[in-house]
Amino acid sequence: MPGEMIEFAANGGSAKGYLARPPAGRGPGVIVVQEWWGLNDQIMGTADRLAAEGFLALVPDLYHGDMAQEPGEAQKLMMALNVEQAAKDLRGAGQALRANGASGEKVAAVGFCMGGQLALYAGTVSPDVGTVVDCYGGHPNVRPDYPRLQGPVLLIAGDKDPMAGPGPLGQVLDAIKAVGQQAELIVYPGAGHAFMNEQRPDAYHEQHAGDAWSKMVNHLKANLR
Repeated sequence: MPGEMIEFAANGGSAKGYLARPPAGRGPGVIVVQEWWGLNDQIMGTADRLAAEGFLALVPDLYHGDMAQEPGEAQKLMMALNVEQAAKDLRGAGQALRANGASGEKVAAVGFCMGGQLALYAGTVSPDVGTVVDCYGGHPNVRPDYPRLQGPVLLIAGDKDPMAGPGPLGQVLDAIKAVGQQAELIVYPGAGHAFMNEQRPDAYHEQHAGDAWSKMVNHLKANLR
């Protein structure tokens, strides 16, 4: 079932995003947070895949129409991100999922690259987010307040990732556990940054990506009853 672009309220303003519905029309809600490229075909395809797994998936456009094609441009967009506005958009995305038929008491946030850190952030700023999956996430200006997490966190990393590998994400794991929250870190040997992005042949690791996807889906199903 193809998704659609929607507009939703975001704390007094408005935002847009890509909404993918499951075959049943409704299901557990998942906020899918973009990589540093923006709202591109790859991240919308990720939402479609989650919809095929039975989830109602929404990708908020945190760049508000901007998109990058090459790393230098993506770096500039990532560093220019208005974190306060992103918080509003992420809260609005949780509410939009509920308005569009998300089932259950809470929704989830999952993200990749920059979006992994922002998914964690969503778990601390949105009252609707009850669980998080952070896939090799990082952003120097986004600092989640871990005591405000409302449910378990799954962290996924490749051991060859210099930016968000087991070192940085291990520190995140320790920080989350230190405030009494539940978290797990899964590290894939031989995998680098963005190893789950099937449109990045320089980074994609098919075997590890498939396993990580399964673990992510299982985590979501277990925590979005």
